Amino acid sequence: MKSEEIKALFLEFFSARGHRIVKSASLIPDDPTLLLTGAGMVPFKPYFLGEVKPEFDRATSAQKCVRTTDIERVGRTARHLTCFEMLGNFSFGDYYKREAIPWAWEFLTVNLKLDPERLWCSVYEDDDEAYDIWKDVVGIRPDRLVRLGAADNFWDMGVTGPCGPCSEIIYDQGPEFGCERPECGIGCDCDRYLELWNLVFMQYDRDAEGQLHPLPKKNIDTGLGLERVASVLQGVKNNFETDNLRAIIERMAEIAGTRYGQDERTDVSLKIVSDHCRAMTFMINDGVLPSNEERGYILRRIIRRAVRHGRLLGVEQPFLADLCRLTADMMGPGYPELKENLAFILSIARSEEDRFGKTLRQGMAYLEEAVERVNDPATQTISGKDVFYLHDTLGFPLELTREIAEEKGIRLDEADFERLMQEQVERARLSRAEETFATPEKEVYREILDNFGETVFVGYEKMEERAEIKALVGGGHALPRLEEGQEGELVLDCTPFYGEMGGQVGDTGLISGDGFKFEVGDSQVPISGLTVHRGKVLSGVAEAGLQVTASVDRERRLDIMRNHTATHLVHWALREVLGAHARQSGSLVEPERFRFDFTHFAPLSPEELQRVEELVNMEILEDHPVRAYVTTFDYAKSLGAIALFGEKYRELVRVVEVDDLSRELCGGTHSPRTGIIGSLVILSESGIGANMRRLEAISGRFAYRYRKDLERRMSEVSGLLKATPKQIVPRVEKLLQTNRELEAGLAKYGRSEMVGEAERLAAHGLLRRVSDANILVGMVEEKDVARMRELAELVREKMKPAVVGIVSLSEGKANLVVAVSPDLVKRGVTAGGLVKEAGKLLGGGGGGKPDMAVGGGPDIAGREAALEKVSELAAELLGAAGDEG
Repeated sequence: MKSEEIKALFLEFFSARGHRIVKSASLIPDDPTLLLTGAGMVPFKPYFLGEVKPEFDRATSAQKCVRTTDIERVGRTARHLTCFEMLGNFSFGDYYKREAIPWAWEFLTVNLKLDPERLWCSVYEDDDEAYDIWKDVVGIRPDRLVRLGAADNFWDMGVTGPCGPCSEIIYDQGPEFGCERPECGIGCDCDRYLELWNLVFMQYDRDAEGQLHPLPKKNIDTGLGLERVASVLQGVKNNFETDNLRAIIERMAEIAGTRYGQDERTDVSLKIVSDHCRAMTFMINDGVLPSNEERGYILRRIIRRAVRHGRLLGVEQPFLADLCRLTADMMGPGYPELKENLAFILSIARSEEDRFGKTLRQGMAYLEEAVERVNDPATQTISGKDVFYLHDTLGFPLELTREIAEEKGIRLDEADFERLMQEQVERARLSRAEETFATPEKEVYREILDNFGETVFVGYEKMEERAEIKALVGGGHALPRLEEGQEGELVLDCTPFYGEMGGQVGDTGLISGDGFKFEVGDSQVPISGLTVHRGKVLSGVAEAGLQVTASVDRERRLDIMRNHTATHLVHWALREVLGAHARQSGSLVEPERFRFDFTHFAPLSPEELQRVEELVNMEILEDHPVRAYVTTFDYAKSLGAIALFGEKYRELVRVVEVDDLSRELCGGTHSPRTGIIGSLVILSESGIGANMRRLEAISGRFAYRYRKDLERRMSEVSGLLKATPKQIVPRVEKLLQTNRELEAGLAKYGRSEMVGEAERLAAHGLLRRVSDANILVGMVEEKDVARMRELAELVREKMKPAVVGIVSLSEGKANLVVAVSPDLVKRGVTAGGLVKEAGKLLGGGGGGKPDMAVGGGPDIAGREAALEKVSELAAELLGAAGDEG
C-alpha cells in the first residue's frame, strides 16, 4: 500500500467519525516559542491551551513536520528522520479514551490489516482507565500490555500547562530487527519494537508548583507516523525504503554512480541526502531561507549536511535541485503547492549549494591541516581556535566539524570554541546596538539580500521601470507567491520606488504585469541595499520571476520632492537668520508637509520666523538649479557640504546642491529647480527638548491651498463683522472688550443668584444636627455640576462644620454633589464615601476627594432616597442619631 493511499484511508476513517479534515499547516508555526512545526498537534496548540475557541470539536490531519533533535541519528537507524508526515486525530473537549483507543486499534487491524499478534500497547504506569479499555474493550491480552513510567508514557508541553498520560501502539518487527540482548523488549532503543501510534490523553493542568489539576475538558491528541506504518505495510527494513524516500535514494545513487544496499557507509550518506532533500524542499516552500539564525540556520545546516554527504558519495557537481524537483513530483499529490512554487525552491537550493560548495572545499582543506596540527596523540583534540576559524571565517558549522572529526576518531576543544564564540557574540552585540535595523525580525531581509543581491534604485531618473520580482515576504517570512487580496511585500531586481530613508517617506504606486496588479502602499529599506514594496495584490498572482512594470505615484512623488528641496532651503535660511549653530538634527518629509528639527537655544520670535520664510520664498522665485552628484566623503566635506550630525556615511556619498546657497549630503529625491517648489508657508515652531527646536511647513500646491483657505476664511469673517480685511483686527478687539464686560456682569449676577439658592436650601432642606456638626441635604434647581459644587461649598462654609448633600435633575439624570468640612473629614466622614453609597440608589455611583465628591445616575426616582442615605450615613459616622430640625 502506497503512502498516499495510507494517508487517504486515515483521513477518510476519521472523517466518517465526525472529524473535520484540516489541511497541513506551514512549517513556520504561529507560535513564538517554536522554530518549526515538529508535531501534528502544533497547529491546534491554541485550542488545547484554551486561547482560541475551535470551530469544531474533532479534527484530523496529515501534518508535514521537521524535527532535528536527533539529526545525527538520521540515516544510522531505521526510523529517525528530520522530515516526516504525522497522521493525527484530535478531540477538543469531545470524546476521550473510550473512543480514541478502540478507533486506533480498529484502523490498524481492520483498515490496514496489521496482524494483531504483532502489536503491543503501552500505558502510563498509573493509568488504570486506559489499561482497562485496552484489556476489556479492545481485548488485548495482559501479556501484550506494558506499563511504563513518565519518561516514556506521560506527555506535557513543558514545566506548566496541559499534560497527561499517553498510550503507545508498538509493532514487533521480529527478532531479526533486534539487538539480541537478553533484556531487549518494549522500550529498547533498537529497531525491533517500532512505535507506530502515540495516543495522548490531556486530562491535567500542571501548575507552577508541579501539582496536577483535572482539566474541565479533556482532550485527545494522537500521532501516527506515516513513514513508520508505511515501512511495515510495504515490508521494507526502514523508513528510507518506503515509496516516497526510496525514489530519492535511487536517484541520488544514480547521480553518484553507485547502488543502494551494497555498502553501509554509502547507504548512510544516501539516506541522509534523501531525507534532507525532502526537508529542505518543504522548508523553502513554506518560506524558510538559509541564514545563520533560528530556523534559517536549521535549513542551512540541513542543506550543508546534504551537500557534504554528496561529496562523500563522490558527487562534485550540483545535485540538490534535481532531488528537490523529484521530491516535488513524489509529494505533489498531497502538497500541490510544491509544484506551484518549484522555481522558487530550486533557485534557493541552487544558490545555497553553490555557496557552500566553495566553503566546503576551503573548510575540508583547512580541517585536514588542523588534524595534522594535533600535537598530542593521546588527547587527539583539534584546538578551539581552529574550530572557531572554520565556523566564523569559513562558514563551516560546528556540527559538521564535529561529525567529520568523530569519523576520524578526533575530538574538538569545544570549551575553548565556546569561549571564543562568546567573545564574538559580545563584539556583535556592541556593534548591533549602533545599527538601526539589527533586529531578529530583519533576518528574512538579510536572507533575501544574501540570495538575490541589492535592489538597483533608478528613481532619481525615472518614475517607471521594467523589473523582475525576486522575492516575496509576508508575516515576516519569505513566501513563494502572493494571491489576489493578500497583503505582503515584493522585492524587485530594480525599482524607481524610493524606500523610506533619511527622513523622506517611501513612495507609493502600482506594480503590474500580465494580468497582475499590486498596489504599493509604502516602500521601505529594512536593511541597507534592499528595497521592499509593501501593499496588496489587487488582481492576479505575484510570484518570483514575474516580469512587471513598477510605476511610482507621480503627483505624490513630486510633492515629496518639493518638500525635500524646501528643507534644504529652510536649513540654509535658519543658519542665515540664527547663525551657524543652527544645524539639522532630524526631519520628516511627507507629500503634504515636512518637519525640520534643528539645534537652537530659544524659541524663534515672530520676526525671525517671518524672515526665514521670506528668505526661502525669495530663493524659490529665483528658480535656482538643483544638482546632485556622487563623490568621496572627504571631497564633499572639503567643499563645505553639511553632513547630518551623528549619521554614518560610506566612502562615496551623494551631494545635493542648491545653486551656491546650500550643499548637503543627501540620498533623497529633489526638485530639479527651486521654482518648482512654488512657495513655502511655515505652520509652526516649537521646542522638542533642551536646545532643540522643530519647525513644520508646507510647500507647493498645499501651500497654495492653505493660502486660498485663509483667504476664504478671511472673507467669511469680513462678512460676519461687516468690515473690510483691514478693519477686522480693531473690530474684533472691540468685540472682545464688550464680551469681557458682559462676562463680569454675569458673574456678579450669578454669585447673587447662588447666595439666594443657598438661603433657600438652608430654609427648606432636611437639616440634622449631630453633636456640633450640621448635616444638610436637599433638592436644588441648579443643573450645572460645576455651579452645584460652588453652591455646596458656599453652604458648607456658612454652616461649618457641616456635611452638605444636594441633588438636581438634568437631561433625565440625577446629579449628586456632597461637600464635607475638613474637620469632619478628620472624624471619618468623606464626601467620596457618601457619594459612592448614595449614588447606587440613583442607578450609578461616583467619587472624588474627601471634602468634595460628585456622582449621579439615571434613576431619578431615587433622588430622595439618595439624599436620605447621605444624611443617615453621615450621622452614623459622626456617632449619633442627633436631633432633626
